[in-house]
Amino acid sequence: MKDIEVKKISDSVPSAENLPIYYHLYYPENRGEDNLPVILFLHGFKGFKDWGAFPDACRELSKAGFAVLAMNFSLNGVGESMTEFDQLDLFARETLSQDLEDVGTVIKALKDNDITGQDISLDASSIGVLGHSRGGHTAVAASAEYPEIKCLVTWSAVADYNARWSDEMINDWEEKGVTEIKNGRTGQIMPVKEVVYKDAIENADHLMAVKRVQELELPALFVHSKGDEAVSYSEAEKLYEHCNAQDKEIKLIPDSGHTFNTAHPFEADKFPEPFAEVVNATQEWFQSHLK
Repeated sequence: MKDIEVKKISDSVPSAENLPIYYHLYYPENRGEDNLPVILFLHGFKGFKDWGAFPDACRELSKAGFAVLAMNFSLNGVGESMTEFDQLDLFARETLSQDLEDVGTVIKALKDNDITGQDISLDASSIGVLGHSRGGHTAVAASAEYPEIKCLVTWSAVADYNARWSDEMINDWEEKGVTEIKNGRTGQIMPVKEVVYKDAIENADHLMAVKRVQELELPALFVHSKGDEAVSYSEAEKLYEHCNAQDKEIKLIPDSGHTFNTAHPFEADKFPEPFAEVVNATQEWFQSHLK
């Protein structure tokens, strides 16, 4: 499919509190009036839509006949630079509830034709969702929340975010109202306020993937590396086991890490073999279940 040209439109829609939800919309050129199914791509914690190989993966998925909308959550801390955490005041209060609401905002914008491409039509009633890490956690909740979503794929997804809060973090929140996390890539010290923890605890039934996955009846693929150093592959096994969909699958990739041997920035000519396998499996899943 290398001969298929992919167009990209970059824009934003306002969140519930009028902050920009930045997005890239990728779609195959010369599709005429095709009513293209849409795949939403959701980044993870300390992530963004332009991280590493994610844009190239979105282009590859688009070549298979999809419009792929990669979005930045409105509170992810990355501003107009698209690649730098220059809004740590927003990052500090990025709740799972707000992430989920941002997905709903984007779906509404698609349905209202506020997000569209040139010379194509988008099928906002046939949406797939793909999420990495924390974005995979949100993708599960969104799949249970929004009926427009018809198909799910997770990469390295967290199953239960409330199981990830350490005693040290909880003590920080109780004593200071904020905890600090170091970004291993940039060296930045990134604050996370107590509101993030409280939101997750108080709204656990609504937000935790391991709970919401039990509501799913749509096709669901859970992809994870057995060498994931950040989120154990047992998380994917838990999601798979709790998922009530008849059409579900788990794919475990050996010998790769949390991002399947990709890094930021990504400047290679081709994907590392584990990531290529992940992208191919994802493409095949959407082609079989979303069209």
